[in-house]
Amino acid sequence: MKIVYIGILQNGQAPAVELCAERELSSYSRFTRGSISEFMTMFSKTVAERTKQGQRQDIQEQDFTFHVYARTQGIAGVIISDNEYPSLAAHQVLSKTLDEFLTLHPNAGSSREPISFPSLKTYIQAYQDPHQVDSILKIQKELDETKIVLHKTIESVLERGEKIDDLVSKSEGLSAQSKMFYTSAKKQNSCCVIM
Repeated sequence: MKIVYIGILQNGQAPAVELCAERELSSYSRFTRGSISEFMTMFSKTVAERTKQGQRQDIQEQDFTFHVYARTQGIAGVIISDNEYPSLAAHQVLSKTLDEFLTLHPNAGSSREPISFPSLKTYIQAYQDPHQVDSILKIQKELDETKIVLHKTIESVLERGEKIDDLVSKSEGLSAQSKMFYTSAKKQNSCCVIM
């Protein structure tokens, strides 16, 4: 699971303009990074132009998924990830990114020039792991880990031969034996009364 591109584009008027973007291309060779970067920019502009304001969408292209969120302020966010990256997590990152960007630059929807937004570099590094984004995914992961621990515990109990029914019958047997011991001890003590 990997994010390779996060960009914010002005899509209020055609053609769309890339206002700011960050790329994570370390897994590609030096010779192909330039053309891959150009492809990402071109495709992001196309997708941003074709996404209606207020709409979210995911587009799959070969090994990549383009997650797009077009805001009503004429701004669109695009994340390009591999196909394994969860869509829900990508859209949460887009919402957070666009909210912060529009707070800092409320008039960016009319801009045709690049805008500095250093937080993108932080986001592309921090959210490579989708569990850092989505609290539901975090909870699901914790539940899965808990399930594994419980299964191991149950298996170990069964391996030792301690079945619950056996334990219940043993406790009933102990209870009956303790009653018999009490009555016999009472009889024994009753014959030897000292006056």
